[in-house]
Formats: sequence, structure tokens, C-alpha cells
Amino acid sequence: MSDTLPPPPADLLLNASLFLDFDGTLVEIAATPDAVEVSDTLRQLLHDLYQRLDGRVAIVSGRSVAEIAAMLDPVTLTVAGSHGLEIAAAGKPPVVPARTEGVDAALAALNDFARDRPGVLVEDKPFGVGLHYRQAPEQEADARALAAALADRHGLHLQLGKMVAELRLRGGDKGSALKALMAEPGRAATRPVFMGDDVTDEAAFAAACELGGAGILVGPARDTHARYRLDDVPAALAWLRRGAEALA
Repeated sequence: MSDTLPPPPADLLLNASLFLDFDGTLVEIAATPDAVEVSDTLRQLLHDLYQRLDGRVAIVSGRSVAEIAAMLDPVTLTVAGSHGLEIAAAGKPPVVPARTEGVDAALAALNDFARDRPGVLVEDKPFGVGLHYRQAPEQEADARALAAALADRHGLHLQLGKMVAELRLRGGDKGSALKALMAEPGRAATRPVFMGDDVTDEAAFAAACELGGAGILVGPARDTHARYRLDDVPAALAWLRRGAEALA
């Protein structure tokens, strides 16, 4: 259990490549995905880390590359979006798969489900669709059951997260994205450090450990592949600030 995990050491970012989840790690999870705000303080922190790690900072998120780029503007980082299905080097367009008819069919079915259920939100993504029930927790069982059925019907990957069931194209996850980025020449001789909060981040925690690095869980204790833990978003940001200062 992660309640026995220590906080990450101050020197963990030395000779490291840093990979960061977004929601629940760098910013607090909001009632709706579009309610998240990015502060200038966070933008400055990411800029400082980018400079001091010679560009070896990447966001690895369930959000699309375009969303993350717009929210962090004018800071430009490498972004692996849509749970690793699209990857874009800093300031460059992403390499993306083709959206399938199955995603559109799932979107229609989830919109039908949400129509008569106040508080249930459907999020249309480039390569998938998310069904959020944070504001209607009593809908969790039905939402998850429908998402599982649609995944089977349309050959999609089902990803369960914090008060969300997400359907997306198969073929990638945050772990595969981390491995792809670590194969690049600028990162290959370093160790990966991945920071995230959700079960969707476990593949990246495992990949980081496999490549000689470590995962940092942000949030309450649970079973995890991470080696370290921090209590919450403020603790994560404070540790990243100390790490940036140590690299100066």
C-alpha cells in the first residue's frame, strides 16, 4: 500500500526526464473538465523545469494535445495526449491515429444516456469519449455498465478513472507513451520520473520503474506501482518547485 511510501527525495530530478499528469497532479480536479484554470505561477514553474532539465519535461494526459497546449500557452512542452494515443514534440503538431466509427457510435449512446440524467457529462475527445458522473455519483454503476458494454460492442478500450468512465481507441496508454519518449536521444541516457494521481497513471508508473526510474503518486494511499507519494496537488507543486531550485 502507498501509505508506506516515502516522499520523493530532493535530488530525484538529477539526470532525470520528467513526465507529468495534468488533472489531479498539476491542477485540482474541477467539477467539469473545462472549469480548470492554469495559473501563471504554474506556467512559470513548468518553464523553469523545462529550462533546467534541458527540455526533458513532458505532459502525459488523458486530455488532447490541443487542450493541453492551449491551457499552458505560451509555455510549450512535449505533450502525450489522449492517454498516449497522440504525441507532439514541443510546439509541433501531434502524430495521431484515425478516429473510428465506433467512437462516434459510443458518443451517441452516451449522449442518450446523459440526456435525462442531470449532472452526468459527456466529453467528446479526438479519439474517445468520457462519461463524467462527479456531479451525479448515484449514476456510477449504470455509467460503468454502459461504458463496458459499449467497449465490447465497438472494440474500444475502457478506462475507469476518478468519477469517469472513458472509452478510447486501443493501441496506447500512458506507459507506452513514456517508453516512446524515453527512446528519444535526448532522454535515453536519463531515468524517467512520472508523477500522477489516478489509476490511469499506473501504466506509466510501471514503465518508469521498468526503465530504472520511479513513479510519484499524488493523493491518498492505495495499491500502486509508484515508489513515492505526496499528499495532494499543493504538495506536488511544492516538491516540483524545490526540484527546480535544486537544478538551478
